[in-house]
Amino acid sequence: MILTLKAHASQNEIKQVVNKIKELGFTAHISKGEIKTIIGVIGEKAITTRGIFESIPAVETITPISKPYKLCSREFKKENSTVKISDKVTVGSKKIVVIAGPCSVESRERTIDVAQKVKKYGACCLRGGAFKPRTSPYAFQGLGEEGLKYLREAKIATGLPVVTEIMSPETLELVSEYADVLQIGARNMQNYDLLKEVGSINKPVLLKRGLSATVEELLMSAEYIMSKGNYNVILCERGIRTYETATRFTLDLNAVPVIKHHSHLPVIVDPSHGVGVRRYIPAMALAAVAAGADGLIIEVHSKPEEALCDGAQSLLPEQFSQLMKTIKKVAEAVGRTA
Repeated sequence: MILTLKAHASQNEIKQVVNKIKELGFTAHISKGEIKTIIGVIGEKAITTRGIFESIPAVETITPISKPYKLCSREFKKENSTVKISDKVTVGSKKIVVIAGPCSVESRERTIDVAQKVKKYGACCLRGGAFKPRTSPYAFQGLGEEGLKYLREAKIATGLPVVTEIMSPETLELVSEYADVLQIGARNMQNYDLLKEVGSINKPVLLKRGLSATVEELLMSAEYIMSKGNYNVILCERGIRTYETATRFTLDLNAVPVIKHHSHLPVIVDPSHGVGVRRYIPAMALAAVAAGADGLIIEVHSKPEEALCDGAQSLLPEQFSQLMKTIKKVAEAVGRTA
């Protein structure tokens, strides 16, 4: 449930409420505004203690949270949240954040080359996988720490923050040393041990929707991260598995307004994985912006025919350049910038 405190509640009054929450065996999550402070009381059967909090003078109103997810729900926070990646990049603001780069880090030279090109054409962040979860155990699995070092060099060369995937709790410390944003891939969306670990550090997390996951399941995974104290969560629609075979997956753009209705977290879209076919990616990227997405994550490769992973869904730098020009027009039409 949500406790809304009276306007300009003092620190002592807030502390009194928090201490009572802890005394009852629940967890307190504080959202402090300019005038009022909201405290989420998280725990099973928290609503049964409503009468106790009604007797505390500092508490103005008490609101039950009906959703199974609490901290990421609109009931907990009405206004949209933003996630700051760097001094220049914030997801969820007026500006559409475009993250671009190769699916996987293949070499130092190619990583820096692609990073320089996507920076030139307007990307805000660099993506690239050093650890790659693949369907086949015989497919390229990534360069590991060597790939992370190449990403760091690309960041130094371009100034672009790095978004890269983490696959296990054991690599959290290593990947965190190099990454500005920790990506949880679709196959790990319900790896709850991993979610709890990334929830324990103060670093942005890009959480991708699972291949067959519902929107509610995605939000419940976000709840795992937030329940450990990390509120810097960015949700990502990346396509779901349906009976359709014309594309790799079915990009569920319905999810963007649905998530926006139920959650305050920012949402980006991955049209590259969503369709898996180069020629369709620009159209779906533009549709995502029109649908209300806060950003895009797009695969770009200078020689996709030589790519070790997902070359068929990687745009050429020249195609990415043209797409960015069109994105700006669509963003302007819906009251955003790019």
